[in-house]
Amino acid sequence: MTALTDRQRRELEYHDAKHAEAYREVATRIDYALVKSTKRRWWNQVWNMYSEVLRADLSGKRVLVIGCGFGGDCCLLAAIGAEVYGFDLSPDSIRIARECAARDDLKIDLQVMPAESLSYPDGFFDAVVARDILHHVDIPASMAEVVRVCKPGAIAIINEVYTHSLADRVRNSWFVREFLYKRLVNIVYGGRKPYITEDERKMNEHDIARVKARVEVTRERYFDLAINRVLPSTWTAINVVDYLVLNLFRPLSRLFGGRILLTGRMKT
Repeated sequence: MTALTDRQRRELEYHDAKHAEAYREVATRIDYALVKSTKRRWWNQVWNMYSEVLRADLSGKRVLVIGCGFGGDCCLLAAIGAEVYGFDLSPDSIRIARECAARDDLKIDLQVMPAESLSYPDGFFDAVVARDILHHVDIPASMAEVVRVCKPGAIAIINEVYTHSLADRVRNSWFVREFLYKRLVNIVYGGRKPYITEDERKMNEHDIARVKARVEVTRERYFDLAINRVLPSTWTAINVVDYLVLNLFRPLSRLFGGRILLTGRMKT
């Protein structure tokens, strides 16, 4: 592995063995209904992401999972017959991902490497899946590597936390940061410590533009108006209302959404 940048080193230190063990129980609880059930939770961003995966028909295709963490997405993709390759910067995360794959009898190639410097050959993958990783990395460098290792026109499915720069100004205002957030954090995270690293930042419209420079986007949807901001994601009825309100005013979803789901094809 190439020499790490300061940012990569801090990310690696955060995702150490202690962190891995703390999240092991939750992270290794994989819901295979996401790819097996015919009943879809149309209001939920993860279920929408896997509806896109199923629509893409990735069985038999060579799929790269960027920053795979504990391997949940890798296992779900392997379960529908994809030839799955996943990588992560954290050896401890990859160790647990390999345990999950072995437990569920799934063949997955799991490696340790940074997103900015991939060891895969040129034009190797038919598809790429990224969930909650691009806001941890150098986006231009990582996307350049993804383009290199993908075939021209490879399928791309990207699901990321997001905030428009205007909404981010409100989010980082004194009132929200010092008063409101401190009172809502226990509600949003259910009393758990927020899983937020020192360098991660929600993607904004400028970051999305950098992704779109590499991906020909065919579908773009936004989620989470209040969910995971001031309300927890565990309340189904609130999730449904949140989705409906955000999409009732679709032109404004780009300004007020808290998560983005992009589907498209890699540019050459």
